[in-house]
Amino acid sequence: MACHSRKGKALTTVHAKGKTLAVLPKSAERGADAAARALEAVLASLEDSKAEDIVTIDIAGKSALGDYMIVVSGRSNRHVMAISDHLLTDLKDDGFGTARVEGQEGGDWILIDTGDIIVHVFRPEIREFYNIEKMWAAPDMDEETRH
Repeated sequence: MACHSRKGKALTTVHAKGKTLAVLPKSAERGADAAARALEAVLASLEDSKAEDIVTIDIAGKSALGDYMIVVSGRSNRHVMAISDHLLTDLKDDGFGTARVEGQEGGDWILIDTGDIIVHVFRPEIREFYNIEKMWAAPDMDEETRH
């Protein structure tokens, strides 16, 4: 099926028909290995981009969102956007595919979701305001009441 935009460029839309099969890792170890490999790639990219105050939080078992959450700061909107662009390019180049991204327009807070890892890239003032790493690093209520 082809659609046409106002400027005359042909746009193509592809629709999948039939059943979509879910592909699951053959073992939990293989999934954990993939997440660890992705974590290494993400951290290397962030360090290469001179991201500041890198915090890694293990959320495996705490959330279905992923295995790790990483929170970093950039010095300015431009730095936040550069860190994110560099990370997205590195992930694609390293074979991790295209991550989902939110917030690229403003450069205050960009969220990158690779599936296994969620990366938050903040300007320092925005990071301080939301303080999400404190929320995720807090002990579970169940663990706290057992002591």
